[in-house]
Amino acid sequence: MPAQLLSIEVAPDLVDQVYRALLGAISSGALAPGERLTQEDIAARLAVSRQPVLQALRLLKKDGFVQDAPGRGVLVAPLEAEAMRKVYQVRGALDVLAARLAAQQRFRIDPKLIERGRRAARGRNVEAMIDADVAFHQAIYAASGNPLIGQSADPHWRHLRRAMGAVLQAEPQRESLWDEHEAIADAIAAGDVERAARLSDAHVSRASDALAERLTQQLARTAASASAIPTKKGDKA
Repeated sequence: MPAQLLSIEVAPDLVDQVYRALLGAISSGALAPGERLTQEDIAARLAVSRQPVLQALRLLKKDGFVQDAPGRGVLVAPLEAEAMRKVYQVRGALDVLAARLAAQQRFRIDPKLIERGRRAARGRNVEAMIDADVAFHQAIYAASGNPLIGQSADPHWRHLRRAMGAVLQAEPQRESLWDEHEAIADAIAAGDVERAARLSDAHVSRASDALAERLTQQLARTAASASAIPTKKGDKA
């Protein structure tokens, strides 16, 4: 007798579309940290039923992008510098491993990726800056020959994209970042395993420190601005 499977009530691709739409809005800051989300409101804004919204919110909660709100609904999870440091710790280990394996293959990173990144760093398009950064590192993951590295890094990059988007709105990406990328690519192409690993480790460490510092400063400015909002006439201070 064949095994009985439960019917699927919601098309997985629709749930994925809602998930990606919400993740994109959270990453870009369109949905700000602390903003309350309800199934009804999201369903109306995306013109879908509540069921795929419910499933998408469950996935976002599992992935740490939203959390339960007092009463009903959920809140967009806050950005925390220390949490980003921990994400960088994991990503750093994966980056070093990928650089080592790619260097063993003497893989040549497409120079166009670096050119694209330098152009983005000179511009004002934050999404282009982040996309170029991610594309460079994904190229190294692919060059490693181990698909598990990229698969493992992907969920961490989702959180990093959100934090990077927040800080880059205030401060543009420094072009020297791409000098570091180019040095890593050169070491990989030369087959210098130890140098590639060392440069990758230093690159992630500097990126982690810089992002955590800028994020901390930005969160402090946001908190100060919120506390400085004057009360209405007649309100108690």
